[in-house]
Amino acid sequence: MKFHRRRFLHLAGGAAVLPTVPRTARADDYPARPVRLIVDLPAGLAPDVLARLVSDPLAQRLGQPVAVENKPGAAGNIGTEYVVRAAPDGYTLLAAISGNAINASLYHDLTFNFIRDVTPVGFIAFTPFVLVVAPSFPAKTIPEFIAYAKANPGKINLATVGVGSGPHMSGELFKMMTGTDMVEVPYKSNFMPDVLSGQVQGTFAAVAPSGGFIKSAKLRALGVTSATRLAALPDVPAIGEFVPGYEGSGWIGICAPKGTPADVVDKLNKNIDAVIADPAIKARLVELGAEPVEMTPAQFGTLIAEAAEKWAKVIEFAHLKPE
Repeated sequence: MKFHRRRFLHLAGGAAVLPTVPRTARADDYPARPVRLIVDLPAGLAPDVLARLVSDPLAQRLGQPVAVENKPGAAGNIGTEYVVRAAPDGYTLLAAISGNAINASLYHDLTFNFIRDVTPVGFIAFTPFVLVVAPSFPAKTIPEFIAYAKANPGKINLATVGVGSGPHMSGELFKMMTGTDMVEVPYKSNFMPDVLSGQVQGTFAAVAPSGGFIKSAKLRALGVTSATRLAALPDVPAIGEFVPGYEGSGWIGICAPKGTPADVVDKLNKNIDAVIADPAIKARLVELGAEPVEMTPAQFGTLIAEAAEKWAKVIEFAHLKPE
C-alpha cells in the first residue's frame, strides 16, 4: 500500500472545518423522538460499555431516549456503514472508535470513506491499553522487555483480539518504534487464560478487564499506551517514558452521518461535554481505565484524520492485511 500523506492532511483539514459549515436546519426542536446510538462491535466489549455509560445521562439532558444498538460484523464496518447511509438528521449516531480510523487504511474495498462520510460530533474518552505479561516472564520493566525481545527475535508471542484491532495496532506500533521482532497471535475467543499460564508471553489489553489480574499479581503490567500514566494504574509507567514519542491509545467519541446540521451537532456536542464533565460519570470512566476529554467537533475531526494517518504508517510498515 502506498501511503499518501497529502491525502490525509487534506482530509484532516476537511474534518476540522466540516462542523462549521452553515446549515439551514434548526435544532430548536431536536430531538423530537428517540435517538439511536450504534455500536459497531458486540455487546460487552469496552466501546459498548462506555457507550451505555454515557447514553442514559445524555438522554436525560436531551429529553429523549438514547438507545444503544449493537450492529457488529466485518470488524465494525457493517455498523459504521449503517450510520454513514442513515439520514443526516441527528437521530442515528455512531459510537466511533479508533478502529474506524484504522479500518480506513486497512480495508481497500469499503463502499464508504469513514473520514469523509461522517460528521464528528463529540469526544468521550481515550481508552489506553496496557502491556501485560505472566509473572513467570523474565522481564519486569519495559527496557528489560525490549532487551529480551531483541535478544530473542521471534520468540515473544503477543495475544491479540484480531488484525487491525486497537490493541493489535498498539503492539505493531511498539514493534515499529523499538525495532523488535515479536509474533502477534490473533484469537477469536478469550486469550487471557493463555496469557495467565504463560503459553503466550504477553498482550496489549484493555485496562478494565486486566485490572483485577494486575492487582492480584496474576499478571505483571509493564506499561500503558497512553502518553502519561493512568489514574486507574498510577504505579504503571507510560511506555513513552522509555520509548520517546510512543502513544498507542484507543479512543471513543460520537459521530453522525455527513451533512448533519451544524446546530444539531453543536447541541449534541455541548450535551456530550456536559455528560463527561459530570463528576460521577468522569469518575466511572477513570475507574474503567479511560481518560475523559472534552473536544469541539473540529478538534475531534482533526484527531480522527491524524489517527488515520498515523495508523496508515503502521499498517504499511507491518504489511498488514485484513483477516
